Amino acid sequence: MVVIVFGLPGSGKSYFASKLAKKIKADYVNSDRIRKKMFKKRTYSKEEKEAVYHKMLDMMKEDVNQNRNVILDATFHTKETRQPFMKEMERKGGIYFIEITAAENITRERLKRERPYSEADFKVYKIISSKNEPLMEPHLVLNSTNNNIKEMLEKACDYLKCKND
Repeated sequence: MVVIVFGLPGSGKSYFASKLAKKIKADYVNSDRIRKKMFKKRTYSKEEKEAVYHKMLDMMKEDVNQNRNVILDATFHTKETRQPFMKEMERKGGIYFIEITAAENITRERLKRERPYSEADFKVYKIISSKNEPLMEPHLVLNSTNNNIKEMLEKACDYLKCKND
């Protein structure tokens, strides 16, 4: 099973995706961690983003070839970033998409905190938000608050038809 967890910076997608990966025993692939490993000084240039998404695609292919579940965690805010993943999986069972959203005031507060892998701040959130291309394919949308992770995981498991223990 391939699950793409996507959303704007500060939405809570990485927190949710890491918890979901543990719950469904999936590998967890996070764009921020990959970027930090690949680039000593991160610029978030188009070339850098392409390299990160390409690495994520390679990791997804490896998991699929090994029959492992995988959770991919990134903004995936453009059709261009989603397309190679969808194309790769169209004959292999497809992809489950889960979009994580959050109220702007919650996002602003979250982005003020230091996070171990992401350097995105509210300015980056605004830039990505302005360039966001909504996913038109059917997908689950979950709204993140600061205290609803259990409910989010339950809804995701219902959507993914996984064991809810």
